[in-house]
Amino acid sequence: MSKPLIVILGPTASGKTRKAALLAARIGGEIISADSRQVYKGMDIGTGKDLVDYIVEHTLINYHLIDIAEAGDRYDIFRYQTDFNKAVQDITTRNNFPIVCGGSGMYIETALGLYDLKEAKSNEGAREELEQLPTEELVKLLESYKVPHNTTDFTDRERLIMAIEIAMTRDKQKGRQYDNKPSTPFIYGIHTPREIIRDRITTRLKERLEGGLIKEVKQLVEQGVPFSTLYYYGLEYKYVSMHLEGLLTSNELFSKLNTAIHQFAKRQMTWFRRMENRGIIIKWLPNDADVVVDSIVTDLKSSGLL
Repeated sequence: MSKPLIVILGPTASGKTRKAALLAARIGGEIISADSRQVYKGMDIGTGKDLVDYIVEHTLINYHLIDIAEAGDRYDIFRYQTDFNKAVQDITTRNNFPIVCGGSGMYIETALGLYDLKEAKSNEGAREELEQLPTEELVKLLESYKVPHNTTDFTDRERLIMAIEIAMTRDKQKGRQYDNKPSTPFIYGIHTPREIIRDRITTRLKERLEGGLIKEVKQLVEQGVPFSTLYYYGLEYKYVSMHLEGLLTSNELFSKLNTAIHQFAKRQMTWFRRMENRGIIIKWLPNDADVVVDSIVTDLKSSGLL
């Protein structure tokens, strides 16, 4: 790799994308998304896919792994690993810095090369047995495996069973921290006070609902994406689907979804703390764009990379 990987992570509403774009413009970089839902076309408002964030001084920063899968598809970390490696190779052929930006913990860990992932092979016998188990037992079974899984794996039976099948294919010894060491030392987290995150989440949700989120989900349904798949995508798509099915009033939609997003932000921070507990060094920077960019540039210069 001619240029090292740079990772910028943080919880939802911490402004990661804009800071990554400003850094890319400063050092000659391109952004690789580490968001598990922005890969889908037509899922823009609910995922916060605002390409304005990538425009710096009237120039659109090159970005990767956004809008690469059809809505209704079931994209996973195995495909992400393959697509990520291709993106890095593409960026480094232009001698640019690959900058990973996102908040999906498993995708970030995959980008860092921490796991030796193998494609899960279908095991019809195992699947038949799993399908007979109640959801509560499936949850306990998945939790018993010391392997990574998305927090949304618990919200849908099919996704739950798929996660268990993936766990079954991994021959991971107990007590190991990660399969590999991180592929880069340049890992940065955006530290944002909780009260600011809370205010931003609530304000942003109001803006998204007023800005066409419900219409976006309706269009996905009209395109043939079933409600069960929208549940699979979690958060905005799950709760708006429940509203469209008549299970939630408008007030209940806002209240329950707002609470769910706040809980999601907490789970993201828990994931990042777990990464640190397992030996990953994350340099936390204040939520100030100039400070973030200047700090990373200083580190790169100190390492002789700029």
